[in-house]
Amino acid sequence: MLRPWWLGMLAFALLLAAVFAWLGQWQLSSALDTAPVEPGATENVRPLDDVATPGEYLSDPLVGQKVEVTGSFVADDFVIVSSRYNDGAAGFWVTGQLRIADAAAPTSLAVAVGWTADRDEAEAAASALNDDPPQGVTLTGRIISDEGPALPRAGAPATEMSRMSPAALLGVWHDVDGLSVYRAYLTAGEPLSGLTAIHSPAPEERGGVNWLNIFYAVEWAIFAGFAFYMWYRLARDAWEKELEELEVLEESPLPTRD
Repeated sequence: MLRPWWLGMLAFALLLAAVFAWLGQWQLSSALDTAPVEPGATENVRPLDDVATPGEYLSDPLVGQKVEVTGSFVADDFVIVSSRYNDGAAGFWVTGQLRIADAAAPTSLAVAVGWTADRDEAEAAASALNDDPPQGVTLTGRIISDEGPALPRAGAPATEMSRMSPAALLGVWHDVDGLSVYRAYLTAGEPLSGLTAIHSPAPEERGGVNWLNIFYAVEWAIFAGFAFYMWYRLARDAWEKELEELEVLEESPLPTRD
């Protein structure tokens, strides 16, 4: 173990252990929420601008936060999203593009304005709203993270949407040149056009400790110890191999001269 090669291997093991220890400390710091959200904070209605920023992801503590926003819906941009469940019942959402009022630049927010179990009813509501989109409305609802786009199911029309994704909706909206869009979307608290209110309960209260991160921190500590064990095991194996070779040499008869 005191030979230069194995001292070098020990230095390498120390370096690995230091990296693993740093990763463990980072996971541990991430596991402890130093600024937990107060119980019931998501039920306090806040201005949208205080919670989300166009083009940016919604931070976890703010998912499900109740917000208020004022704007006008854009004609011909009410779209149906399928595979929506309301208290366990399958159905459809009617969604629209809300152009934010008094924004410094054109800015839109995707809004789910109501639910129905019947596709024909959803199409009728979307058609009525496209013909006469509400203007200058103030909406209150929950802000939710983008679900991400998804391909239509087998046999469905290519235009069918089954995920609530502002990125996907942006592809079918009108008048989007130079438009800023929120990555999150809003589930309206009050439905439009005779639709049923979307069931959107308060998010579960999160604890101050993330046990998954703690588990990862323990794993990194084990890896740090394993780096030293591997150095010891390899050095011992090399030493034992040398002993075996010496024993073989000692047991072998010396060559004799004729």
